[in-house]
Amino acid sequence: MQRIIEIKDGVTRMPEWRLAKPVDFTMEAGEHIAIVGENGGGKTMLVEIITGRHPLLMNEPKYDFAPSKRESASENIRYITFRDSYGDTDGQYYLQQRWNQQEIDKETPIVGDLLEKAFALSGEDTAERRELQQHLYDLFHIRHLLDKYIILLSSGELRKFQLTKTLLADPRVLIMDNPFIGLDADTRDQLKDLLETLSKERALQIILVLSKTDDVPEFITHVVEVNKMVVGEKQTRRQYVENRTPNPKRVLSEEDRNAIINLPYRTNDYDSKEVVKMNKVSIRYGERVILDTLDWTVNNGERWALGGQNGAGKSTLLSLVCADNPQSYACDIALFGNPRGSGESIWDIKKHIGYVSPEMHRAYQKNLPAVRIVASGLKDSMGLYVKPNENEYGICRWWMGIFGLKGKEDTPFLKLSSGEQRLVLLARAFVKDPQLLILDEPLHGLDNRNRRLVKDVIEAFCQRHNKTMIMVTHYKEELPACIDHELFLRRHV
Repeated sequence: MQRIIEIKDGVTRMPEWRLAKPVDFTMEAGEHIAIVGENGGGKTMLVEIITGRHPLLMNEPKYDFAPSKRESASENIRYITFRDSYGDTDGQYYLQQRWNQQEIDKETPIVGDLLEKAFALSGEDTAERRELQQHLYDLFHIRHLLDKYIILLSSGELRKFQLTKTLLADPRVLIMDNPFIGLDADTRDQLKDLLETLSKERALQIILVLSKTDDVPEFITHVVEVNKMVVGEKQTRRQYVENRTPNPKRVLSEEDRNAIINLPYRTNDYDSKEVVKMNKVSIRYGERVILDTLDWTVNNGERWALGGQNGAGKSTLLSLVCADNPQSYACDIALFGNPRGSGESIWDIKKHIGYVSPEMHRAYQKNLPAVRIVASGLKDSMGLYVKPNENEYGICRWWMGIFGLKGKEDTPFLKLSSGEQRLVLLARAFVKDPQLLILDEPLHGLDNRNRRLVKDVIEAFCQRHNKTMIMVTHYKEELPACIDHELFLRRHV
């Protein structure tokens, strides 16, 4: 049997990238593997050994990419990490940039141009490859995005773009880190069907890195678990599914639940029946309509689920509430009973809002200790410009403990796994005990246990007086039990 990838007794040369035990891993012809495990357990470190990013002592990985005529691992293995990257603007991206269209210059790349460039760099311009290109455009419904600036894509649209760009290169091995999160249900199903089709029609083998392990696609043949920095033995998908640990029904302790419910209240909270009120709100970028004369009222104590297709305007709507979108001041919006533009500053608004989103995660590229990232939520800043006092640091550490991050307080943010980073940003959203909690895809990249933990925390928090929540997710099962209202947005074509 042809071994596409073989690693035996693999130990990285650099000690900081070593797993707890030497790595044994093989991928044979026809196999499609899911790498699963807990957040921070070592999944990404295994992938970086597979791709050759971290050289090994003595026993380097062996590759056999036939029938591909390309020899190097970098040409045959494509790895998509889905860090919500906005292409060539990586270094300068900031949180509000997506909605500041007036700051987009002529050098900002357009989706169609980037895809054509990827097509040209990845091989000859043949009829077969053009057919694949058009098939991918249709599958992901991205034709309406081809003339759009990359910076304006929603998180879900960006994933579709990145997948299309990578599949145009026709790799021998495709590695994808949590490819289904951020995609609406129809697109998730379409992506699974496409990957299965491509794996049968082309010499393509797939490795998925999955945090949500109850959603292993049926085309996956084998599963490798990585936990506590140890790579487990490869098992068949059937063996894994039959022996998988069931999702916990509850993770948050009764003591912590009661502590959240009984937190002391602030004295400067608003007392308003209407927390968010929008009258005939419309948002357009050029000819593109995102929101069209939307009326929406969120009353005190309500818990809303905000749904819709990728690109329907969910994150744009939340950017108006948080005053991150410059068009918010041209709209008829009131928060906590105060009309927008009546004299309150952005900082007045943000004092009462806890917020986490894929855009925020993307913008946080600061390698500060994790506790300082949490503390920035007290000051409503992306960095930390005012030093918190010891009492405030104590609150930050307490919330980090609630989210299972005890012992990670001094770890640099960028040294944490993506899932641990998301937990840090969630602690940041809760740390000031906000009146309005806005959670845009809060469970992105979390393992099953941490997903349940976060839902437990949300449900406990929402039992407090004067608390209102808006939550976005593409997975119905992610919604906490406290949800009592729903708004579904439809994409304007």
